[in-house]
Amino acid sequence: MLLSKDELHSLVELTHQSPHTLLGMHPLGGQSGLVARALLPDAKTVEIQPVHEPGRPKFELKRIPNTDIFEGVTPEASAVYAYDLVITSKSGATRRTRDAYSFLPTLSEADLFLFGKGDERKIFDKLGAQLRTLDGVPGTSFAVWAPNAQRVSVVGDFNGWDGRVHALRLLGASGVWEIFIPGVGPGAHYKFELRDAHGRIKLNTDPFGFFFEVAPKQAAIVWDTQKFAWTYAAWLQQRRERDALRAPLSVYEMHVGSWRKKAAAESWSYRELARPLVEYVTQMGFTHVEFLPVAEHAFYPSWGYQVTGFYAPTSRFGPPDDFQFLVNALHAAGIGVIVDWVPAHFPRDEWALAKFDGTALFEHEDPRKGAHQDWGTLIFNFGRNEVSNFLLANALFWCERFHIDGLRVDAVASMLYLDYSRKEGQWIPNEHGGRENLEAIEFLKKFNHLTHTEFPGVLTIAEESTAWPQVTRPPYLGGLGFSFKWNMGWMHDTLGYFMREPVHRKYHQNDLTFAMLYHHNENFVLPLSHDEVVHGKGSLLGRMPGDDWQKFANLRTLLAYQWLFPGRKLLFMGGEIGQRAEWNENAQLDWWLLDAGPFHRGLQQFVTDLNRLYANSAALWQADYDPAGFSWIDCNDRANSVLSFRRQTADGKNPTVVILNLTPVPRPNYRVGLPAGGSWREALNSDAAIYGGSNQGNYGGVAAEPVPLHGQPFSANFNLPPLSVVVFQSAAGA
Repeated sequence: MLLSKDELHSLVELTHQSPHTLLGMHPLGGQSGLVARALLPDAKTVEIQPVHEPGRPKFELKRIPNTDIFEGVTPEASAVYAYDLVITSKSGATRRTRDAYSFLPTLSEADLFLFGKGDERKIFDKLGAQLRTLDGVPGTSFAVWAPNAQRVSVVGDFNGWDGRVHALRLLGASGVWEIFIPGVGPGAHYKFELRDAHGRIKLNTDPFGFFFEVAPKQAAIVWDTQKFAWTYAAWLQQRRERDALRAPLSVYEMHVGSWRKKAAAESWSYRELARPLVEYVTQMGFTHVEFLPVAEHAFYPSWGYQVTGFYAPTSRFGPPDDFQFLVNALHAAGIGVIVDWVPAHFPRDEWALAKFDGTALFEHEDPRKGAHQDWGTLIFNFGRNEVSNFLLANALFWCERFHIDGLRVDAVASMLYLDYSRKEGQWIPNEHGGRENLEAIEFLKKFNHLTHTEFPGVLTIAEESTAWPQVTRPPYLGGLGFSFKWNMGWMHDTLGYFMREPVHRKYHQNDLTFAMLYHHNENFVLPLSHDEVVHGKGSLLGRMPGDDWQKFANLRTLLAYQWLFPGRKLLFMGGEIGQRAEWNENAQLDWWLLDAGPFHRGLQQFVTDLNRLYANSAALWQADYDPAGFSWIDCNDRANSVLSFRRQTADGKNPTVVILNLTPVPRPNYRVGLPAGGSWREALNSDAAIYGGSNQGNYGGVAAEPVPLHGQPFSANFNLPPLSVVVFQSAAGA
């Protein structure tokens, strides 16, 4: 035996942090010849056989007594050469394989430097499980960041889940452990076995895993996410050239598992979902679909917001290729795809990211910074370069590998404030004594900069519920750099108004007008999201007052106000059909309601027509964020609860007039000012019989009279149906 006692002990006890220096083939120190070693618990005999160079020596390795280590020496060569291990197992079976310990590291010094600096933007091509061919040998390299682990092995169905077989080497001071294993291909299941900082053995999933077993199983699966054949090219170019601030955006927010189901306990797969979803979204006229988080999550009732696999679409609905198929199908139909992205926090599962190497690696050690009070989750340490790199590269990964068109960032407010949902003494001020999370702020700025520069046209959308300034302004102006921000204030005020009995609404008209006082501070999206139909809040329809007729009339008016008010649009699935029950992630939407009477199908048709009007009327989106695009005509008729406003393009053309009657009282001969003379066509009437209304209206339009009113040079008498929105467009278009 050529090993020292300490070296042998380190291999037997799996404590050596660079087993490649002892295992594999090496020159004999101080003399000619080679020594080879292998750690093979199931082997009976082992032989070295050369590849590429048949003249090289073959020789036998002998078991070191009372160990699973085999060692052999040849004096016939002094230079290391490529070889196979020919292994006869204790059962008598023989196999031949290249030695995992005969390959150089698959990460370069530059890779490790950039990762430590927080700037390796394609770290997902380096860490995790990467299919490679080295020296003509196909296999998989495994690499993981665990700087405080005492030892790391990869275990899987290719080595009997035995942590002795494939121990990784630590690459310098980087904290990254690595090995290349020949013959491991797509579909192999694996985990990392760590002896953590405290000496405990634990099994972890791969933070960079591309595919996982279906929960509650936890193994990662080796997979190639680059093999999918995308069938379009024009979409990405069109996206790159699109000015998102001057283009329509109407988003259908949905949860993949509960939109439709094949059976009570079986959802449609990504691939099965593609055709019906494309057909439905096309029929309804939405420009984009937004998926609740699709990244892997073990806890289903979290709806995806407690992510355990940031680099993997959840396997509940199929492999990554099938999610790519779904995105491809939507793009082929001209429909954009937005996904919820959750960099704010992660669950406490120690088999995932929590205490990954026995220390607070991805999170903060101090719970005053690292523990989320509301959700029982952990907060990322945004100031640690490798953690920031993990998340920044993840955003780019979804854009590159899955061609995602937008990332809606969840819970931004919880990232920005150190005292978010905390009482005095439960948080630590920043270096200036303030409550701002300076590290998270810099992270968000960098995320937006990288996303927008590396993938022009991709949208970033903040769910930010406070008055934090300049969320949608560029970092060079002091902003965070998001494309859009959800207008939570508009949502709360508007829903609060529509939930009131109409008789009381005259006292609360400011709830509908207040949003315009701050509208131009940000690029807003108007959301009626999943958050508004859960946790006992009821459905949108269920929150409307009155009998069924009034409930549906109110809901049509609410949705029309959302679509016609400045800002982009987002509606959660079910809202368009008048879902009566609160959303349940374990059941599909109540599609049967469409056959249960005229109101539900009428509402669905109304949303379809709203989307068509919106898409075909530049006045409703081209100047959403330009002061010239909106003006009140009359917002002061509180006694009658009537509002009217004007939308137009930035050049003052294509005027569209919107009038809301927010009580169940018809208002005949109600005079409203108009910006231009001539005929005004009734482009939409929420009270039309086809929508389930009473079919009162204006017989297709009105004629403007030269009677100044409401600061406008013309006016006309309108018939305002009860609980309605009517929309008029100038026949002249000017």
